[in-house]
Amino acid sequence: MRKFVLPVLLGLLVTTGASANDYKLGFINTQRVFQDSQMAKAVNKKLELEFSKQEQDIQKSVKQARDLQSYLEKEGLTLPEAERTKKERELATLSREIQRTQRVFREDLNRRQNEEFASVHDRARKVIREIAEKEKFDLIVETTVYASSRVDITERVLKALER
Repeated sequence: MRKFVLPVLLGLLVTTGASANDYKLGFINTQRVFQDSQMAKAVNKKLELEFSKQEQDIQKSVKQARDLQSYLEKEGLTLPEAERTKKERELATLSREIQRTQRVFREDLNRRQNEEFASVHDRARKVIREIAEKEKFDLIVETTVYASSRVDITERVLKALER
């Protein structure tokens, strides 16, 4: 739908017979807003703190699995069959648990990122609308193949978000 709307709007602008100077266009790089704004950086720091304990626990389990794998590679041939089988099962169980924990971790992190960045997105939308109304823009787009620096209002949005 989005891919269809922009060409139609631009086509309407061209076919109305008015010159391009009669319209004020703007472009916003939302990726930069989500990376460079102070709000986004605060969200990332908050999420990092929130999930650091879980990430450390996963890293401990990964190290434990590596150590067990290394032990089996070095001592596997000299271990009694029952002992080696027990260690191999232990490693397989640990590996499955790590995979499950990593999957749950990623799902939780993605969910929280979506929740937190929704507020950044909402705030950015408000700022973009304020700029558009104040400076009388006719059209502001977020996604484009190319936009000249003349129509790029990303810096203004970033500055406005910091207020």
